[in-house]
Amino acid sequence: MTGINLSKYIELLQKFPPRPITNDEQLEATQTQIDQLLDQDKLTPEESEYLDVLGALVYEYEQTQETIPDISGVELLKVLMEEREILQKDLVPIFKTESIVSDVLNGKRKLTVRHIQELAEFFNLSPAVFFPSQQNPKVIA
Repeated sequence: MTGINLSKYIELLQKFPPRPITNDEQLEATQTQIDQLLDQDKLTPEESEYLDVLGALVYEYEQTQETIPDISGVELLKVLMEEREILQKDLVPIFKTESIVSDVLNGKRKLTVRHIQELAEFFNLSPAVFFPSQQNPKVIA
């Protein structure tokens, strides 16, 4: 810990002692401390190190949480239809026939670029949500 004032660092530790996070309430309290630090214009070396410690605790906790699978394409379409109580026949304007809607939902046909564009418009979403994500799975916080 070169370059930092040990008494200032201890002061930060006493104000909000960093502890392993085991629940969402503790996560929220730690995140509040992080936010307060990040809202400052410039951090002292002590605050910067303290922020690193808090960030590591949040990261460690998030790694233990249940992940939400990344869904896209037909799986997403099925979820949207269920949530919004949309029937296959409601999608005929996009797919042209109810049999094509059925084939897509049953995996016999793939979504085309035109389908994705029209579905995105229909559900008021970005077309990107219908493509698989290249990022890590989302974490429930």
